[in-house]
Amino acid sequence: MLEKINEAVSYIQGFLTEQPEYAIVLGSGLGKLQNEVQDKVEIDYQNIPHFPHSTVVGHSGKLIFGKIEGKPVLMMAGRFHYYEGYPMDVVTFPIRVFKGLGIEKVILSNASGGVNKNYEVGDAVVIRDHINMMPEHPLRGKNIDELGPRFVDMSEPYDNKMREFVVEYGAKNGIEVKQGVYMGLQGPTFETPAEYGMVRILGADCVGMSTVPEVIVAKHMNMRVFCISVITDLGGPEIAFPVSHEEVLDAANKAMPKIITLVKGLVSSGV
Repeated sequence: MLEKINEAVSYIQGFLTEQPEYAIVLGSGLGKLQNEVQDKVEIDYQNIPHFPHSTVVGHSGKLIFGKIEGKPVLMMAGRFHYYEGYPMDVVTFPIRVFKGLGIEKVILSNASGGVNKNYEVGDAVVIRDHINMMPEHPLRGKNIDELGPRFVDMSEPYDNKMREFVVEYGAKNGIEVKQGVYMGLQGPTFETPAEYGMVRILGADCVGMSTVPEVIVAKHMNMRVFCISVITDLGGPEIAFPVSHEEVLDAANKAMPKIITLVKGLVSSGV
């Protein structure tokens, strides 16, 4: 694993002109954020040693280096999911590489289904905690001590200072930002009405098929993590209507302007 990380890091460093301050992972339908990057350099996943390839519509499959609000960032346009058939060490490999590149702050985004009755489609939700219901754990197996400890503190999985800044920044800019708990499930099916109800009963506000493994691995390496979710559909035992990936992408696309504003604000602040 260490050799693979170092080979990927060495390749990517050849494209970087300065140290990125943030790594940004774009979720389903949130790809337009890459249009905000100035002086961009694109690196195809297929050329990066040991990087997997994204197979999901809405995930383009490239790293983008450049600047947002004058701050150097490395953006991941397309993430990897457990449901694609990748093992967890592959799903989270890019986070390992980001740390190897010296990046300490990670901004994650995703599209999720809302089960909180106060949520509406298009809401921006800052994730304050999560419930891991994935069938495999990214840290299972022999621990690599050079990367992090065997047992990882998860008392603050999502950085409080970054969360507080974005909520306040949203309020100052007329954007309502909600906060909630995210549940990670395997997918790739959308949840049944009863499963949405289960998610709500277990204490989550929204549910999706990504993010949680990335957060765990980032915390293993003592990185600071921020995550923002777009509510792209609503679910519960009292709600039963069809959901498609196209509808999820459409809802995420409509919410894009406020997500761009919030992420640009966070990057600009340097928090």
